[in-house]
Amino acid sequence: MTGSSATTSAVLVAHQLGERFHADVTPLLPPDVALAALSPANFWDVPNAAHALIAIPPRGIAQPEKPSGWPGNLRWVQAVSAGVDEFPPWIFDAPVVTCGRGATSIPLAEFVIASLLAVEKRFSEIWLTDPPSGAPPELGALFGKTLGLLGIGSIGIEVAKRAQAFGLRVLAHRRTDAPSPVPGVELTELEPLLAQSDHVAVLLPLTARTRHLLDARAFEALKPGAHLVNISRGGVVDHAALLAALETGRVGFATLDVTEPEPLPAGHPLYAHPRVRISPHVSYGGLPLRELLVRQFLPNLTRFLAGEPLAEQVRPEIGY
Repeated sequence: MTGSSATTSAVLVAHQLGERFHADVTPLLPPDVALAALSPANFWDVPNAAHALIAIPPRGIAQPEKPSGWPGNLRWVQAVSAGVDEFPPWIFDAPVVTCGRGATSIPLAEFVIASLLAVEKRFSEIWLTDPPSGAPPELGALFGKTLGLLGIGSIGIEVAKRAQAFGLRVLAHRRTDAPSPVPGVELTELEPLLAQSDHVAVLLPLTARTRHLLDARAFEALKPGAHLVNISRGGVVDHAALLAALETGRVGFATLDVTEPEPLPAGHPLYAHPRVRISPHVSYGGLPLRELLVRQFLPNLTRFLAGEPLAEQVRPEIGY
């Protein structure tokens, strides 16, 4: 932690989001709050005067070492991502850690529905060539099918609402006994959900409890030919078990926006599999991300200044 600070404001918020975020947010702040943009060369060189930090996951780079004196005077760390599994464990030495849960739920939900439609409507197969070759494939429909949601938090709620509009029956599995947050969504255990679902969407954070939740045993319970969509974390799915289930036809198609590791190494068999589509972890895109982050951060800043409990606090013992 560094001792340098150019501000005399009552509250200093350090951030790792660059100059554009800095310029966009500064006019929206109360007069006694200032921002400090951290250099990408040393994102964790947080000024000692900083009370809060907005942090991005160190994706694709080595885990940063714990800064000397961490967390210093920090009272709050805001992670911009919904999942915090990619952050070093020492981040939880800060008194409060909150996450970006809910900020990108709508684009994520749209990606899930688009993936379902792409499979049912055979988008990878129906486009004409010149000259046309062969008879067109038979198309499917979402109407009357069953969608299973592994997780029904903020993303699952948005997926469920859109799925119901297409006439899908929606099942959901969650870690608590709380009632369904969406009318008409049926809560069930994991194996009955897998056995009944034509499409399964993985919407879970990666924790010790959820790692390889979809393993060989789970795929044995899956409805034959089901479509798997994963937009959460690659580690929730055992990739070796997924490959085996694809070979037997237990998994009919897999749409993977996340993998383990990410990206997969060159030559990995999932790349070349004819019934797998892999995208580069882009499912959260489509709406102005900076605007979504600002919309979530400012209300929590108001709570922070008022000494009130912050929204979307992360429980370090379970990782979300």
